[in-house]
Amino acid sequence: MASSLRDLLAQEASIERKTPKPRKARRLKRLDDADLTHPDLPNPSSPLLLADENASHTVISILSGYAGRFIKDPSFRQTVREKCLAVTACTRGAHAVLTNLELGMEATEKLSEEQSASQRDLKIRSLRNSIRLLSVAAALNGSGYTCGVQNSHLSACAHLYLSVLYRIESDDLASARHMLQVFADAPYLARKSLLPDLWDHFFLPHLLHLKVWYNKEVELTEKCNSGQRDKHMKSLRRTYNDQLDLGTTRFATYYKDWLKEGTKAHAPIPVPNVPLPQGPSDSVETLGQRSVSLSRGTINRRLYRAVFGGAAENEDIEPENVEDTKIDLQRDLNLDLHAEEEQSICNRDLDNSDMGLKEKELVNEVLPSADMSRHTGVAPTPRKSYSFRLFSCRSDSHRNVITITPKPLKKEEDMSIPKSSTNSNGKDSPITPEKAISLISNSDNLKLCETAIRELTKAWSDSRVGPTLRPFLSTSSFIEGILEISSTSKDEEVLDMAISLLAELARKDEIIKHMILNSDPQLEIFLRLLHMKNLFLKTAVTLYILKPKAKQMLSLDWMQLVLQILEFGDEPQTWFSIKCSPRISGLYLLHQLLMGFDEDRNSENAKQLVALSGLDVLIGGLQMGDVKERKSCVVLLAACVRYEGSCRRYLAEHIKKECVVKSLLGNQIKSSGAALYLLCELVCLDRMSQMKKFLKELKQEGSLNTMHILLVYLQQSPIQQRPLAAVLLLLIDILGDPLQFSVYREEAVDAIVSALENSSCNRKLQEQCAKALLLLAGRFSSSGKATSEATLLRRAGLDDTLVGESFRSVEPYKVQDLLLEEENLTEEHLKNLAIVLSKTGNSKRLFVALSNCISDNTPTLSRSCLVTVAWLSGSLTSSHSSGTFLASACSILTPRLLDSLGCDRTAEERVLASFSLLNFAKCEECVPKLFPLDKETISLLQDLADVTWTAKELLFACWG
Repeated sequence: MASSLRDLLAQEASIERKTPKPRKARRLKRLDDADLTHPDLPNPSSPLLLADENASHTVISILSGYAGRFIKDPSFRQTVREKCLAVTACTRGAHAVLTNLELGMEATEKLSEEQSASQRDLKIRSLRNSIRLLSVAAALNGSGYTCGVQNSHLSACAHLYLSVLYRIESDDLASARHMLQVFADAPYLARKSLLPDLWDHFFLPHLLHLKVWYNKEVELTEKCNSGQRDKHMKSLRRTYNDQLDLGTTRFATYYKDWLKEGTKAHAPIPVPNVPLPQGPSDSVETLGQRSVSLSRGTINRRLYRAVFGGAAENEDIEPENVEDTKIDLQRDLNLDLHAEEEQSICNRDLDNSDMGLKEKELVNEVLPSADMSRHTGVAPTPRKSYSFRLFSCRSDSHRNVITITPKPLKKEEDMSIPKSSTNSNGKDSPITPEKAISLISNSDNLKLCETAIRELTKAWSDSRVGPTLRPFLSTSSFIEGILEISSTSKDEEVLDMAISLLAELARKDEIIKHMILNSDPQLEIFLRLLHMKNLFLKTAVTLYILKPKAKQMLSLDWMQLVLQILEFGDEPQTWFSIKCSPRISGLYLLHQLLMGFDEDRNSENAKQLVALSGLDVLIGGLQMGDVKERKSCVVLLAACVRYEGSCRRYLAEHIKKECVVKSLLGNQIKSSGAALYLLCELVCLDRMSQMKKFLKELKQEGSLNTMHILLVYLQQSPIQQRPLAAVLLLLIDILGDPLQFSVYREEAVDAIVSALENSSCNRKLQEQCAKALLLLAGRFSSSGKATSEATLLRRAGLDDTLVGESFRSVEPYKVQDLLLEEENLTEEHLKNLAIVLSKTGNSKRLFVALSNCISDNTPTLSRSCLVTVAWLSGSLTSSHSSGTFLASACSILTPRLLDSLGCDRTAEERVLASFSLLNFAKCEECVPKLFPLDKETISLLQDLADVTWTAKELLFACWG
């Protein structure tokens, strides 16, 4: 029998490795209990070999992903630094090890903050040097002290930063192993201070039996007299923490060795054994109460399943003594509260945690099943994707095990599961609501459960489910029973009723929502129902009630299913007290798919939506839906453009502009901001003729006064949104006569200048100002990337092998590849824009603001200002009536442009500055303000002359 069970488990593991979407285990068809109690079952020391390569990838991703959060999140980086410095704060004296550790920490932080790839060789050298510095502290003997600080604490801090460094180096395996070493070296420090969130999600599920034991011991200790209680509690806490540290160390070492050996191991890696402590409970035995240790034969099934989940059904567990159960009724009910607490710890909503997104997505993936054989006497079963779920006890109909319930049905202290549904006459007995609830909660007979679903649904419709029964509809056993029926039954009528009951219960109780989502963490049951043509709309409404998050929607089937809901979900679904349109659910689910993951996954989903003609579905919702649906469609279309830029041309041609403009109205900042973002993105087309066509349609389509709406929006919107709103208003305005006075024009330019003036201390505003200035320039690639800078640099003859990745990553804008007519239209657009800016009353303020932003040397805005000055000075140079304006601009900007020639600036910035200075040198009114050049400037230009002809021309103009 032992071998047969082992074969069965091995077969299941093989199936899981081959199947991309593991299905929920079906309780309704399980092994016979007689088989599970066979004396030949393997003992706890018979581990299974953990050879699933996917599992190893998952473990590595979780651990290295946590190190990746250090790189991406400055606040998390600061928190880790403060905690590590607190470790070394109590040092006595100086030591080379401490110096190396602190230097390594500082270097790691600088590498994490560095975003530029232009000095890659220097970055690699710094990384290797940092690893050498930290390796000194990491090699310390854990049993000693250095300057009064435990070596194990110093080593743990060093390994934490080494994990980050190897993540930077893209060695995720090494990063994961160093992260595990943090817990192996200093388990208490790691779980309490350094990395408590990671410990909760990664190690605690293996050690929950210790916490449940601790709660029971605390309960018993509280019954001691006051003189003994404090002593016992102190001893209990010390024992409990010691055992947690022991378990943490053992599992950290286990995973570290497992990742090192992997599938290459010739023999199974020993599974850690973390037994329950034997100390404090002995001292409480004098209370005359039953010991709470998990000895075989007296094990509490409720406690067992709270710790080990659904695997208890396949374990060798002797039934409890009924008298013991009655005596300890109150204690077991209290234990249920502790078990629920453990469930909330293990299945907490990851959105409220501090873990990074990559870790969030992978927490529910397969982890090596290392804790299944600690106390059970059974070989561990490979975990599925929902392995950390904690279930409440469900009684066994074959053994008449007593079910302890919060409040008795039929006024009894306990409720036995009926063995048969027939009466003494051999006829089918009627199934009452009470019996239906009991069958759904406990029975293994699928036919009986389906009948119970029918009867309970009928009773609910007839209002025969009274208030005394309502609490039992919210128990985990009942909810789990309905879900298991939904995953097993092939009767669509039963499935319809089951999903109806779930939705009705979840609508009224938030706890039930979390219970359902925790029981089906990857929504596999709901995916099954969504594939049924008669059930997918009702299932969609149920999902909207549950509000699952993106981390639960990892299947590739979701996008096509959601688009199907949007396409066919016009008619509202009504049952019981629920009335809801499936389209609302579809929009919610699509929002999760497009905006709930990291950028890479969001981009993949956006590409899939475009490939499945999802844009037409959203355009239809924008045009035909109500106000709420239109606003949702605007947000989703903006996400599509952001993550799949190539779709902007299709949208610019087919979208109804008036519908987007309407979304600017009202006080909803999120949807209005998305509408503005969408309009500005649709302007970023790669042909000026297409851009002008879109702007004309935006101005003239429908009965709305688009310019007036934009002006009102500009005056009322948050300051971060004003730069883009002002530029959009200005671009529409200059479609007319650039020499004619316009209130819209003056307001737009004033808003742009004000935003630049107030951007010095607002990073978000700096980014929006930079984007707005590039939008003014009017040159974009087919994917929507601004190419004005690339155009200017190539015209200046800059060799792109001398510049960084930021320049080479931009799609080159080659004039010769465009029709001459398109280039003429672009030049005409820039000339009109330059004239408008020169004639406005804010022209001097504009150049002062540009000069100050260049001086601030902010990464994005400073470069955008240099680009703006370059094309603006070039366009004005070709206009014969702009000499006075150019002279004013030259006097304001020249000092900043000369500073930008310095060797501390990038090659691109130096070339852009020389390009603008050369444009000024071509104007007679500017020559006295520009020349003569000092010796330092001449030297800088001579160095730059090897890079660009603009520097040579400036030198000729100076010497001429």
